[in-house]
Amino acid sequence: MSAISVSKFITTNTIASTFTPPTSKFLTTCPFLSPKSRSRPHLLSPSPRKTLTPVFSNTPEAELSATEDEWLKKLPDKKKPLYSHSLPCIEAWLVNLGFYQSKEDRAVWLVEKPEWHAQLSLDVTDLYIRYLKSGPGNLEKDVERRFSYALSREDIENAILGGP
Repeated sequence: MSAISVSKFITTNTIASTFTPPTSKFLTTCPFLSPKSRSRPHLLSPSPRKTLTPVFSNTPEAELSATEDEWLKKLPDKKKPLYSHSLPCIEAWLVNLGFYQSKEDRAVWLVEKPEWHAQLSLDVTDLYIRYLKSGPGNLEKDVERRFSYALSREDIENAILGGP
């Protein structure tokens, strides 16, 4: 199934509009209170004055990927502590490492590597990673590690991807 999303509209004037001076400044800033606005058709309905042309993008995933790319470009230097990174940058970084966000808890991220599976939690003061015994490998129990946001992104990345 192919998904298409409307990302923006291009408005094209087909007939020159006429200008009617506003009766008061209040009615200009709040047009929905104007008696004339009650008789106006819905903004997205066809009108003799304007035609709306939808512009389509590929998929929501493509839009999301473009957004993540923008945040990846804004990442601070890898030697900087993680606390100096914005949340969207951290999220884009995690996606780039192969993590995906939990649907139940937005602060929880999951990754499934061939050798191990892990759950990462972005807590208020620390980042937690739990390597799951239910994943591949031969862990006897879940292994949890805690990292301070004061550590560099590079150090945290190396420690996380190093596995249990």
